[in-house]
Amino acid sequence: MLRVLLSGLRDRWASFLGGFVALALGVGLLVTTGLGLSAASHAPERSPQRFAGSPVVVRGQDRLTLDVRRGPVTVPVEQRLDRPQPVDGGLLRELRARWTVTASGGPDAVGVDGPAAEVRALVGDRARVLTGGDRAQADADPERDARALVGLSALLGTSGGVTAFVSVFVVASTFAFAVALRRREFGLLRSAGATPGQIRRLLLAEAAALGVLASAAGCGLGALGAPLLARTLVDGGLAPAWFTIGGPSSSSSPSWPFHAAFWTGVAVALAGAVAASRRAGRVGPTAALREADVDADVLPLGRAVLGTGLLVAGLGLLVWTCATEPSELLKRKAYTTLPMLLTSGVALLSPLLVRPAARLARSRGAVGTLVRENSAAAVRRTAAVAAPVLVTVALAGTLFGSAASVTRAKETEARERTAAEYVVSGEDLKPVAAPPGAVLSPTGATSVFVRDGDAALVKYGARAVADPAAFAELARLPVTAGDLRDLDDRSIVVNEEFERRRVGETVEVWRADGSGPVRLRVVAVLALGTGDNGPYVTRANAPGATLDRIDARGGGAATVRALEASGGTPRARVAGGNRQARLGMVLVLGIALVYTVIGLANTLLMATSVRGCELASLRLAGATRAQILRVVTGEAALAVALGTLLGLLVTGGVLGTLGAGLAALSAPVALVLPWPVAGAAAGVCAVVAVAASGASAWRLTR
Repeated sequence: MLRVLLSGLRDRWASFLGGFVALALGVGLLVTTGLGLSAASHAPERSPQRFAGSPVVVRGQDRLTLDVRRGPVTVPVEQRLDRPQPVDGGLLRELRARWTVTASGGPDAVGVDGPAAEVRALVGDRARVLTGGDRAQADADPERDARALVGLSALLGTSGGVTAFVSVFVVASTFAFAVALRRREFGLLRSAGATPGQIRRLLLAEAAALGVLASAAGCGLGALGAPLLARTLVDGGLAPAWFTIGGPSSSSSPSWPFHAAFWTGVAVALAGAVAASRRAGRVGPTAALREADVDADVLPLGRAVLGTGLLVAGLGLLVWTCATEPSELLKRKAYTTLPMLLTSGVALLSPLLVRPAARLARSRGAVGTLVRENSAAAVRRTAAVAAPVLVTVALAGTLFGSAASVTRAKETEARERTAAEYVVSGEDLKPVAAPPGAVLSPTGATSVFVRDGDAALVKYGARAVADPAAFAELARLPVTAGDLRDLDDRSIVVNEEFERRRVGETVEVWRADGSGPVRLRVVAVLALGTGDNGPYVTRANAPGATLDRIDARGGGAATVRALEASGGTPRARVAGGNRQARLGMVLVLGIALVYTVIGLANTLLMATSVRGCELASLRLAGATRAQILRVVTGEAALAVALGTLLGLLVTGGVLGTLGAGLAALSAPVALVLPWPVAGAAAGVCAVVAVAASGASAWRLTR
């Protein structure tokens, strides 16, 4: 059996090449993303900037701590404040009486030149004492890098998941199709005395050899590509400027990404071969001798059950999420992962659709008839070509379509939320007086903290209203109950997420600086929308909030000049989407497209290479070489068209569910089908499929 294995690998190396490249690339990407995740989770410690010369920093409290119930006991929970509280004046006097105190950049923190233990004993629980690397928490926006790394980790995790998903798909399809092409070989082996178990072990041994070799090569590729990935992420604004990943010779590179990727590659190769080996083991000694040209049993019971299960699970999760937590559909994690189940189910069941779809293709002439009938007869070949196209088009449609739809819904909602002619936004805008005949509504970002029952403390991003009357005149918020005109210093506008959300009820809140609690009366309730609707309070309940937006109407040129004096630029429309998020989606789609190209080229080269007798028969029947090339490339193009159609159906189902979720949130339903992206993905697939099939047919018909 070992001799048969080695001989088969040597003689059929071309049929294994596509799987080898796909698996090596997948392992390389897993190594790269693993190294990136490790680098993101072990970021270098930032050195303090603001108080670099002070051994100890005393900082005002920057967390709100309340007791909540956890079963029969109460435990303290913390929520970070928008900005730390000032250091108490009495505490400052005590510190200055004993040590040298350095003030820098605001009253929230001071540097102290004294022993940390003695400073901590003096301060007690009146403020926070920071030493060592923790002093960087007193710098401006100390959480900036942490937020960037969280987004980067999410992107790398998504990329790794897509890599594993598509690599399993491509490798499994390659093995399944290769087994279908080798039925005669297996029949001869059975005639020579091979048992079904030996046939299965032969295929699994081939898969193991392929997995080990490809995984080893992939580990080398991943180590070389990791520094390149880091530079790409930094240049694209997806990672902080200091972000790096150790190269292949770096002693600081962790080993777990290599181990995880290597064994994942071997497992993927074996998993892709398991189903194919079971099917190969069922080939009888005479099956190859009486094999017809028309595929039979193209959808085994196991594949049908698995495909139906994945399809039902994908649809069920989408419907369940839409019915219970529609806001989850607006998050990138949901519309990246949920469609994978749906895509897998449709791809596994695609052989059922090949014959009906191929019969619908109408074209005059002998070439068109051959394309249609060959595609309908060779179901396995057509489905093997359509499946990777389906995955790519579905990912392109669901990723870019969902992101564009959510962005457009947010933009539409933002425009509908105001009756202003102009909007000025920016950091720390200057207050300006309203010109005659104009209405100006300044607002700023703030937070409120609310108990959710007895078991949770929830932080809500809120808006601070400077002029309640102007706000009520210009705002067009989705009010479900109450009246915005009743907002004052003793009241609050809430949304449907609040536990207490009936007009007239009293809500106990803590302000952005941790002061409170204060009891505010609910005067209006807003629909959730895309996530930016409320709550709203007045400036009296938003200490420290700065203006970052001014809505204006009326006043003509005088209003424009006044808005320009605020430090911002007047604009009539809301700005576009997030460039970094789009770059991340391009990265994910690029991974899928590379795999699709490999899978298509490998499948079509294998499929066409065994059609020598068929093409020779066509030549004997009078077909010209050009006609044969048109037949072969037409079959490839038809398979790509079928995969594109199925991918668009998956996209339509996901976007339809997203639209239902937006409607349930009372948000504008503005669905976008990304025709340029989906068309470009399908176009690349078509070019590769036609080129691969045409090149192989040209060689066979020389």
